[in-house]
Amino acid sequence: MVPFAGWGMPIQYKDSIMESTVNCRQNGSLFDVSHMCGFSLKGKDCIPFLEKLVIADVAALTPGTGTLTVFTNEKGGAIDDSVITKVQNDHMYIVVNAGCRDKDLAHIEEHMKAFKAKGGDVSWHIHDERSLLALQGPLAAPVLQHLTKDDLSKLYFGEFRMTDINGAHCYITRTGYTGEDGFEISVPSENAVDLAKAILEKSEGKIRLTGLGARDSLRLEAGLCLYGNDMEQHITPVEAGLTWAIGKRRKAEGGFLGAEVILKQLAEGPKIRLVGFTSTGPPPRSHSEIQDEKGTTIGEITSGGFSPCLKKNIAMGYVKSGSHKVVVCFSSEDLSTDKRLQPPCLSKICCIGTLIKEARVVGKMRWVMESAHIIRKAKHNAFPHQDVQLWHGFKFAILIGG
Repeated sequence: MVPFAGWGMPIQYKDSIMESTVNCRQNGSLFDVSHMCGFSLKGKDCIPFLEKLVIADVAALTPGTGTLTVFTNEKGGAIDDSVITKVQNDHMYIVVNAGCRDKDLAHIEEHMKAFKAKGGDVSWHIHDERSLLALQGPLAAPVLQHLTKDDLSKLYFGEFRMTDINGAHCYITRTGYTGEDGFEISVPSENAVDLAKAILEKSEGKIRLTGLGARDSLRLEAGLCLYGNDMEQHITPVEAGLTWAIGKRRKAEGGFLGAEVILKQLAEGPKIRLVGFTSTGPPPRSHSEIQDEKGTTIGEITSGGFSPCLKKNIAMGYVKSGSHKVVVCFSSEDLSTDKRLQPPCLSKICCIGTLIKEARVVGKMRWVMESAHIIRKAKHNAFPHQDVQLWHGFKFAILIGG
């Protein structure tokens, strides 16, 4: 157990991190992510209020659907990233990162007071009375189906529903942070343990409790960012490869904090880019320098480690624009500066569908392409008619946990 954002969190349960990661891909994992902060915004003006704070086209969402978005500051940097869901036109359900809870809520409350002072109709409720379970993997849907009368095959990625699960009134969203099919289940805290036990029992031991260690390796295999590592308050959504998350209307109209900075980057290009790597030798770690073939530092690793499923080192980090397609090496105490690596695997972190297309054309982005093959296992069960939305949807899973 380790302390995290005021909570005691398990790095692992009885299985090793390697075993847990592979089992999630093959069968499934159950994560207790009750440290995450869920809250609701309500009122006839909750959508225009939220659009002042995030980059998404919230108004364009249909009830019962959600998207990844970013809360930005006045300089265009990321205060936090979040999955937001339109329950109804006067009700938004939002989950933010545990490590960002205090600053997120203070930021939202400050702007809410100003908005209401001008006559805006918006209020909020923080769901501290609820717990959050994340059920991920190929067996997620068939196992959970045993515990609810709702037809989960009709609940597509990014969609939200209020329903009874194991006798408890739950909020369920088809999303996750592993690259696998799965669900985030908000359940009344008094029912959380019983629900967790029921899921494990119905899986006949195939779905296992999984901790933070495997959660990190799973998200890194899927190319998903972690706030505090791969995103910070000085990093814009454009630099982080989240241009696709900026709604088309928002690109044209702006109207959110930092819009001037972000729209300028869209027009002129960012000065740095988030890229992915594979390597041999010791895995690159956060804050390792990225150098070009001349030994010039061009960036820094933000996340890295060994991939249990791909059987190789993977990492992501920021480099200067223009350097994202050159041969690089890392510099750290554990990794020699003359260790040659493969070219960066991707020119930017964005929609996996785009990466797959580019990988087939130019032969790069190898680990992302292989990782997406793992993801694709879930497609036929959960997304039979949403091929394009599937790939965009998996990037919606960024940073729902952590």
